[in-house]
Amino acid sequence: MKKSIVNLPDQKSAGRRNLKAIAEHLDFEMPQHLSDLGEGRSYYVRTYGCQANVRDGETISGLLEEMHFHPANSEEDADLLIFNTCAIRKAAEDHVLGEIGNLKPLKTKHPEKIFAVCGCMAQEEGIVRDLIEKYPQVDLVFGTHNLHELPELLEAVMKGERRIAVYSEEGKIIEGLPSRRIKPYKAFVNIMYGCDKFCTYCIVPYTRGKQRSRRMEDILREIRTFKEQGGREIQLLGQNVNAYGKDLGMEDGFTKLLEACAETGIDRIRFYTSHPRDYSITTIEAMQKYPSVMKSLHLPVQSGSDEVLRRMNRGYTSADYRHLVDEMKARIPDITFTTDLIVGFPGETDEQFQETLDLVDYCQFDSAFTFIFSAREGTPAAKFEDHLSQDVKKERLQMLNDRIGLYAKKNNDAYVGRTLKILCEGPSRKRTDVFSGYSEENKLVNFAGHDLKEGEIYDVLITGAKSYTLDGEAVSGHLENKEI
Repeated sequence: MKKSIVNLPDQKSAGRRNLKAIAEHLDFEMPQHLSDLGEGRSYYVRTYGCQANVRDGETISGLLEEMHFHPANSEEDADLLIFNTCAIRKAAEDHVLGEIGNLKPLKTKHPEKIFAVCGCMAQEEGIVRDLIEKYPQVDLVFGTHNLHELPELLEAVMKGERRIAVYSEEGKIIEGLPSRRIKPYKAFVNIMYGCDKFCTYCIVPYTRGKQRSRRMEDILREIRTFKEQGGREIQLLGQNVNAYGKDLGMEDGFTKLLEACAETGIDRIRFYTSHPRDYSITTIEAMQKYPSVMKSLHLPVQSGSDEVLRRMNRGYTSADYRHLVDEMKARIPDITFTTDLIVGFPGETDEQFQETLDLVDYCQFDSAFTFIFSAREGTPAAKFEDHLSQDVKKERLQMLNDRIGLYAKKNNDAYVGRTLKILCEGPSRKRTDVFSGYSEENKLVNFAGHDLKEGEIYDVLITGAKSYTLDGEAVSGHLENKEI
């Protein structure tokens, strides 16, 4: 079998050298001779990780369906199986590798099936080599910057050139890629790719590359098209949305983009993820001004200890974060906050962990994504000494989750008796006799009702509260689209 690996310069040093480079913008066009490559063949995409990975999965599905592949009902039924991977934690990588390893018998039984791996793991040189050299069931590996090359790569594999690995140091911005939205009324919209922050624990700058912003006119065109097709909610995506446009020479680019998105008349606008270091007062003012900008914010803090934040290279202090939260609550009283928190960072003392608990007490988050520190090879923190034991890390994680749960329940209790506007997403996953959807405050609500339609917005009376969900009853018909 032929092995074809593209060897490139060290991504870490190159990423730092070229932070100010301007990304090349190109338009995608499906090669005509590949438009029928998937005729009579099925595909299945298994996606792991964050919203950016989910959006990549939608793009992969869109490309495949433009090539006339059709969705398979299960992985076993698929002629093409793609693992769209996450590399944010070592445990996530180990899990994916285990799942890929389990495919060996299936590949032996059906050698004609094509197995591919993409996503952030496919941007790590060591992982790429392991996949090619140690996992013979894998036919193709392609990186986060190479999604648009999938048609040509599949053609090569289908012609017999197996064991292909392609990954690029930096990505171009490719406009016009097809997409198969998971939900026709909710859309992830990339506004930028990559990150320039280089937090010491984070592998994203090395797997997603330097910051590259899409042009505003391209973003707005995508949103307007989505709205014309019946879309109700967009979620603007970026590793650090507040830095949008800086690489294009824009001043206050994110606020200008947020205002322009609101002017399209789309019903709901959310954005992920914000960085406390770059948040501006003008963005807060835009959230106040436009009702379509949802009053919920995911604002990762990672730690409540100034010393830990310094070693993480976060660029702000606990006091800075508290001031930002205070400012937003003063201007937008009903705003809800979620965050990310890491426990067990190298050298974290009992006192420093207590400072994180103190910050949780102060901010009273509605929920949080909490993680045990995971050393990622190639990041500065992986070389830090004074690592804590797993027992200590797990104990601290449990204490943190218990504390967050208390405030989550307290905050949710306050919604009982109120009427919220819910975008219906169909039957609940756990109870098919009720519907579920998210409120403007980003609260997951399970609610009863008759003749309700997925993708419509309803008034729902909240009748009960749990730590992370609300219960309710629909009290009105759907609300029509309203132009702002």
